[in-house]
Amino acid sequence: MLVVACIKQVPDTTQVQIDPVTNTLVREGIPFIVNPYDTHALEESLRLKDKFGFRVVAMSMGPPNAEATLRKAMAAGVDEAILLSDRVFGGADTLATSNVLSAAITRLNKTEPVGIVFCGKQTIDGDTAQVGPGIATRLGFTQLTLVDRIINLDLSRKVIRVRRKLEGRHEIVEAPLPVMITVVRELNRPRYPKVPMRLESANSEVKVWNNEVLKLDVNKIGLKGSPTWVSRIFSPEREKGEIIGDGINDPVGTAHLLVDKLRSKDLLAL
Repeated sequence: MLVVACIKQVPDTTQVQIDPVTNTLVREGIPFIVNPYDTHALEESLRLKDKFGFRVVAMSMGPPNAEATLRKAMAAGVDEAILLSDRVFGGADTLATSNVLSAAITRLNKTEPVGIVFCGKQTIDGDTAQVGPGIATRLGFTQLTLVDRIINLDLSRKVIRVRRKLEGRHEIVEAPLPVMITVVRELNRPRYPKVPMRLESANSEVKVWNNEVLKLDVNKIGLKGSPTWVSRIFSPEREKGEIIGDGINDPVGTAHLLVDKLRSKDLLAL
């Protein structure tokens, strides 16, 4: 059985800045990282490989420099890395992205049955949490989101049991394979690649599939296939005149600062 881990290269949001004139992201000099939630999806796929001997494929859609992200996955222990990269894929929203990823997974499934697809619950640059469910819908896979524990995988029955982290509670769900699983951080702790694996990954092949390989309708991928787009990005304006106090060493004085600030705004009637 084949396990696919979908990972994405994203800008480090702790260092993202917005151009005040154009209201667009300043990408120059911004480092890129593996989407943090996807690292947990990758780790869980490798744990299943360790336990059951599954073959694991890491897959990413992005520009040519996203190859670095896939090499990190190879250093961690995946068996194959595939980069979906083509100019016609550019500018894709979540709908167009899931179209490309599901088509690539379908291509893999023709030669080796895909049993599980792992995705992070969301990406830190978009936060939509739509790509994983979009893949499941297009593949016809069972959809299990917000998973924080895999309880059991019964290969004889082709059934998986997981725990989902919901608001204020957990939910135990059992579902038939194949499945698409989106994961949360609590699922596991990602491993650190060993030095020999890092060295080996530097010379390993990262397969590149463009649209000549996938043969998708250009009107359903990339910018043309994206019904949604971002018209403007801006930073929320911060109110000037922040209250700076020492709540530990001078709690009374800090409380007076807060009261004075509220009274100046007529927010506190005394």
